[in-house]
Amino acid sequence: MGRVNRSKGSLLGLVTALGALSLLLILPFLQFVLGAVLVAFVLYPLQRRLETVVPSRVAAFALLGLAVVGFLAPLVAIFATIADEAWRIFGSFEADAVPVSELEARIAAATGREVDLGGTIATSGQDIARALFERSPAALGTITHFVIGVALALFLVYYLLKDGADLVAWLHRTVPLPASIRRDLASELDGMIWAVLYGHVFVALVQGLIAGLGLFVVGIPNAAFWTAVMIVLAMVPLVGAIPVWGGAVVSLLVAGRPTFALGLFVYSAVVVGLTDDYLRPLAVDRYARLNPAVILVGVLGGAYAFGVMGLFFGPIVLGGLKATLTVVSENWHELETADR
Repeated sequence: MGRVNRSKGSLLGLVTALGALSLLLILPFLQFVLGAVLVAFVLYPLQRRLETVVPSRVAAFALLGLAVVGFLAPLVAIFATIADEAWRIFGSFEADAVPVSELEARIAAATGREVDLGGTIATSGQDIARALFERSPAALGTITHFVIGVALALFLVYYLLKDGADLVAWLHRTVPLPASIRRDLASELDGMIWAVLYGHVFVALVQGLIAGLGLFVVGIPNAAFWTAVMIVLAMVPLVGAIPVWGGAVVSLLVAGRPTFALGLFVYSAVVVGLTDDYLRPLAVDRYARLNPAVILVGVLGGAYAFGVMGLFFGPIVLGGLKATLTVVSENWHELETADR
């Protein structure tokens, strides 16, 4: 018996060491790996359907293209809007718009001291250029890391979709639990993840888009950018899109457009509010039954622990813990029997 226990201990030690080393390999690209897992999980039901009519490679490649377009197109649109606005503001300043010599004369008349604003501006420009040059290697490294991470995420999505069935089968064979408990655990986790994704991500997407439509109608500048901000804020319980559309209402009042401000307020409070009041409880309360406080802790804690992807994975981790504890409590007697 002792020899068997030593053998098991050796194997467990080897597994632990290799697991720790594997974690070190994953950590530099953790954000991209988590993103790939999330995208593959969402697209996997479509993969299974497409595999009935086309080879798995073709289905995975088609869904990968769909994921790239669905993610990059909105991202490119948002950055294009921001860049266009920045260029418009920059272009509005003409070369002679700032009368440097006149300013120098006024400062000299007021203070009795001559100043060289032109030289100061030139020196500042040189300092900025020098700082940018010194930081360019770090910026290049960041860009390179991002490009490699995106390429890694695309490969992972493709192979997770293509070989997803084999991975699931391997997990079922490897997890040392009775078959019935494995099925219960997989079912609970699958339902919990979908409920959190639907009630946490999908509802935030719908809420942000509906609120963004209101901003676009009343003529708020950079409506696409603020729509993206509201989608992210809508993932945070008790906060939602209110800071953005509320600020838009105030800005309309300050700009002397009370009719548009009142219209945006009524639209946002009623229509946008309905999406949160009816869609979110449909998934979170009925299926996942997660308290909003749990979602809030998951979002904030996940953001600190995992970065941007923690906004999605934080609630999933807490929901997965709840589902696992439910399965364990319901099958504890069977687990004790299996160990004998």
